[in-house]
Amino acid sequence: MTKVKFAALAAGLLAASASPALAQAAEPALDTGDTAWMLMSSVLVLMMTIPGLALFYGGLVRQKNALTVLMQCLFATGLMSVLWVAAGYSLAFTEGNPFVGGLDRLMLAGIGPDSLSGTIPETVFVMFQCTFAVITPALIVGGPADRMKFSAMMLFLALWLMAVYVPVAHMVWGPGGYLGGQGVLDFAGGTVVHINAAVAGLVATLMVGKREGLGTENMAPHNLALTMIGAALLWCGWFGFNAGSALASGGLAGYAMINTHVAAAAAVVSWSLVEWIKRGKPSLLGAASGAVAGLVAITPACGFVTVGSALAIGLASGVLCYWGVTGLKAMFGYDDALDVWGVHGVGGVVGAVLTGVFATAFIGGEGKSGLVDGNPMQVIVQIEGIVLTVVWSAVGSFLILKAVDLIVGLRVGRQVECDGLDFALHGETLSH
Repeated sequence: MTKVKFAALAAGLLAASASPALAQAAEPALDTGDTAWMLMSSVLVLMMTIPGLALFYGGLVRQKNALTVLMQCLFATGLMSVLWVAAGYSLAFTEGNPFVGGLDRLMLAGIGPDSLSGTIPETVFVMFQCTFAVITPALIVGGPADRMKFSAMMLFLALWLMAVYVPVAHMVWGPGGYLGGQGVLDFAGGTVVHINAAVAGLVATLMVGKREGLGTENMAPHNLALTMIGAALLWCGWFGFNAGSALASGGLAGYAMINTHVAAAAAVVSWSLVEWIKRGKPSLLGAASGAVAGLVAITPACGFVTVGSALAIGLASGVLCYWGVTGLKAMFGYDDALDVWGVHGVGGVVGAVLTGVFATAFIGGEGKSGLVDGNPMQVIVQIEGIVLTVVWSAVGSFLILKAVDLIVGLRVGRQVECDGLDFALHGETLSH
């Protein structure tokens, strides 16, 4: 009997001594493979803005405004990065309330070399999310291009980042975020990035007004070669954007990558075919726009759907975004200079809704099911996320633009617009 009691006591002591070790082993540990992939993903996403988006937009405007667009993208990259480190990251990705985070990480306070976010250093996660905070406001530039003051644009983007982007990012991806808690699926930024920025771009377009000479002057892109190069950089960089959002170098990242590529490829084909039928010939601009449309639409879905569904999303986005750029703009008569709403807005909505249709637990895991996987309510949840994002961005953008207009004015003078913004605002021209 004594031997039995002794054995039981020894077993208990052994279990007690092992418990801390087991608990410690269960904690996330640094994974060098994941870290290397996320470092590379951060570089890829930064490349999407400079030089990718800058060249894409720079080729689409008239030559006299090309340097202005390049400068807006470059300066925004610097300004948004500073704001992100100072306060944006803390307010987006720390615990607070359902709509905004806390202040614990202002200026990255408390983050050391050994601080982890999952299996990667927290500094790497901060940097990865910083690249999202850079490109999202930069997308807005395309809406009121050719006529908005540089000072007004930068002030607007700075305020918009903190008052609009950060809360939406927290609501969808942050701890305790409202939309994430409601079950909204957004793997890499359909609502947070594309719908959010597209609504802001459309509001800015309407408030700044139409370009001088629209309908009577030649507004054709000055260099489609630059636009194609920019589109190619966006396509390649998007692998970091989407596959990087898996936050690990595993199977889910691989699925997000192949889905991203398939959707972009399908949208190039569907946009070009529709254009071929409607206009009698396919264009390089149409193919480049189709690629971006497919990339936008697959963004919220890439980590939740099968390859077949990614193909369907890409085909649908090419057709619907072509309509957004041609039919929708003609129907309402707004002057979205570089088609931010037609591509990012329409594409983002298409992708967010179809995520609710095609999401499957086979890819995304338990609880990530859509209509085809027996959960039709996910479509309703996705629509609710879209509506809240649209309202938040529209109201916030309108109020910020009104304030900016009072402070510095939104639009350049008529003569500056006619002569070109490059020399008047920056003292430089593309050709000498």
